[in-house]
Amino acid sequence: MERIKVLIIGSGPAGYTAAIYGGRANLSPVLYSGIQPGGQLTTTTIIENFPGFHEGIDANILMQEMKQQAEHFGADVRDGSIVKADLSSRPFKLEDESGNQIEAESLIIATGASAKYLGLADEEKYRGEGVSACATCDGFFYRKRVVAVVGGGDTACEEATYLAGLARKVYMIVRKPYLRAAEIMRKRVEENPNIEILYNTNTLGLFGDNGLEGAHLVRFKGEPNEEKFDIAIDGFFLAIGHKPNTDLFKGQIDLDEQGFILTKPKSTATNIEGVFAAGDVADPTYRQGVIAAATGAMAAIEADRFLR
Repeated sequence: MERIKVLIIGSGPAGYTAAIYGGRANLSPVLYSGIQPGGQLTTTTIIENFPGFHEGIDANILMQEMKQQAEHFGADVRDGSIVKADLSSRPFKLEDESGNQIEAESLIIATGASAKYLGLADEEKYRGEGVSACATCDGFFYRKRVVAVVGGGDTACEEATYLAGLARKVYMIVRKPYLRAAEIMRKRVEENPNIEILYNTNTLGLFGDNGLEGAHLVRFKGEPNEEKFDIAIDGFFLAIGHKPNTDLFKGQIDLDEQGFILTKPKSTATNIEGVFAAGDVADPTYRQGVIAAATGAMAAIEADRFLR
């Protein structure tokens, strides 16, 4: 049985920043990278909005730098995932995928959230080449171009409105005959001359030889008046929600109705003393690398204070 002061689960900006701060505080943090080392950021290409890189930086290079910085300050960064967690008493008892048993005096959960995809093979094919799940991350690349946003809720309306300020035209692909968004968001979208809403519409596939060039759509799918048509687009943005990676902690930690970890105001502390949550796993609102990194620093500082 291994005994650890601070165990960090997750290796996005939140996890690595927590490891940097934890290492510098002499806590000898152990970080498990999980199934996607570097986190969600590694699914995008160039990051232009992370401070300190005026020409942008490749997402994988940025995460590699963070990892090396964490290791430089004494963090033990490990491949693999934590598959069991018992938070009913301290030290917390955890197990990794190889069956190694760990006792942790404090825990920082930075497991992130995964964007929901439609499940089309083409989404994978054009990921990073036209397909994105973050308008604020990638919208800049589509200035004066034509894009589509999939979804009809608040997030989709926000993304469409944001993109309409950059792109020449924005299609909204909406499955239902109406928008599920709040009245104010709905109005904003409907009154925007740059946005065209395609109601009762589903995406069948994407196409393009040099990156994404268009989408195959169907209106009134399965109805007698079913109609298939194509639209020419340069970007395809998914806005059908995010699923926080919290399955491991269900029934142990307080979550909101979407499954995001609830933290105390102006803190990363959860309802369990000694357990902290940082990054997208506790953030349904912003979902930005710089904010995840900031909460990772907060979590490490709070864990250090807790252990003292």
